[in-house]
Amino acid sequence: MSDLSGRIEAMHRRDVVIAWAFVVGLWFSVIFVALATWSLAPSGMARMILLAGGAIVLVFNTAAIMAMLRHYREDRDFMYGLDIKFLDEARKARG
Repeated sequence: MSDLSGRIEAMHRRDVVIAWAFVVGLWFSVIFVALATWSLAPSGMARMILLAGGAIVLVFNTAAIMAMLRHYREDRDFMYGLDIKFLDEARKARG
């Protein structure tokens, strides 16, 4: 069983790293777009509305990924155990 636990831990750790990489990428993308298009906004009010919209997107997407990771941590033995079972069966079926 310790081999299964180690595989579950490795899969979970990889998923957490990838999820946070997406969050960081999203933040960099939104900040880059805000800076690159700053001069295109017709007025100061339009800039504030666009900044508020971007901030809302960042906050909600970051919160959603944090909630997803919390759910993965709570149910990881079941979810990843099932994945590993099917991966092992597929590997055996291929040869």
